[in-house]
Amino acid sequence: MKEILEELESRRSIAALGGGVKRIEAQHARGKLTARERIELLLDRGSFEEFDTFVQHRCIDFGMETQKIPGDGVVTGWGTVNGRQVFVFAKDFTVFGGSLSEEHARKITKIQDMALKTRAPIIGLFDAGGARIQEGVAALGGYGEVFKRNVIASGVVPQISLIMGPCAGGDVSSPAMTYFIFMVRDSS
Repeated sequence: MKEILEELESRRSIAALGGGVKRIEAQHARGKLTARERIELLLDRGSFEEFDTFVQHRCIDFGMETQKIPGDGVVTGWGTVNGRQVFVFAKDFTVFGGSLSEEHARKITKIQDMALKTRAPIIGLFDAGGARIQEGVAALGGYGEVFKRNVIASGVVPQISLIMGPCAGGDVSSPAMTYFIFMVRDSS
């Protein structure tokens, strides 16, 4: 059992690095935080419970089968803000520029569905380059599912978008359907 727990901790450490040390350093050099650093600052200390940490894309085109990164460019979960439950997703620019894949979209829609079921707010932190071009229609279909839930959640649960860096495509369309959009001066 000890070996299994050590392996789990090792895998979590790898996942926490997102796209790797060099990309994290590049993010910091731009004056920006990583997805996990942003979540840590947003939520009450120690309240974040991450979901789907090890999910990876399924794309095998354009050499993508050799580029698998745990989490697939988005960190998802729930926690509390001033003691109130919220669901949160944060795009990870260090992983494929935060671009959305089919699996990445499934992680976001899972959070949206859970927020709707529990009537808790959804907070999205965006720093991303839109759809992952290597996945084509599958990525665009993923955005369709995210948009559908944006509409279903409208008037039901608060939806808050934080634009933390450059965004394109669906990563501006989805926030446009939310209640509040906050943008970081000089980086978004």
